[in-house]
Amino acid sequence: MNEQQLSDKLRRAAGAPSLMDITRSRQSIDGWFAQVAPPIWWDAFESPIGVLYLAASTRGLCRIDLFGDWGNFLARLDPLARTERNPKVLAPVTAQLAEYFGQERRKFDITIDLEHVASFQRGVLKTALSIPSGSVWTYQRVAQEIGKPKASRAVGQALGRNPIPIVVPCHRVIGSDGSLHGYAGGLERKRMLLELEGAL
Repeated sequence: MNEQQLSDKLRRAAGAPSLMDITRSRQSIDGWFAQVAPPIWWDAFESPIGVLYLAASTRGLCRIDLFGDWGNFLARLDPLARTERNPKVLAPVTAQLAEYFGQERRKFDITIDLEHVASFQRGVLKTALSIPSGSVWTYQRVAQEIGKPKASRAVGQALGRNPIPIVVPCHRVIGSDGSLHGYAGGLERKRMLLELEGAL
């Protein structure tokens, strides 16, 4: 009797599955996961404001990170999804980002996925999409546009958690006094984006 057979015999005696059973079970789970888990494709894009990490689901662009590294970026994606780096899938997004930073594009034509965003935040982000390039709105105006004029603070919080910055232009929202307020990518990046668009 070899060592593995002895180990399996001891495991069975203790009521535990054999190593072969565990291996088969893992293979079965891996196979199921590969067939059932939704895919998320990602890539990185070198921009004038730093490396942008991009992710897309089958429904559209679902995340852009302006900071950190790819490990932290992947950790923020859906843990039930299969992640795969795939520049080909993200190529339309990177092409439009290149045009935007080259001042050849003012509006994105990208399908976005906001399915995992709460309804209030989704309304705020969709309103932000209507702010034209080269313009700025106040948090108060966004609150009024969504029919909640007293929700300026909540609007700011919703924009601060925007999963798709730049494409969903939360950087175009500023304080009532004209000052720049919180931006997940940092105020310097917010200023650079507004200068790029000619709003500052």
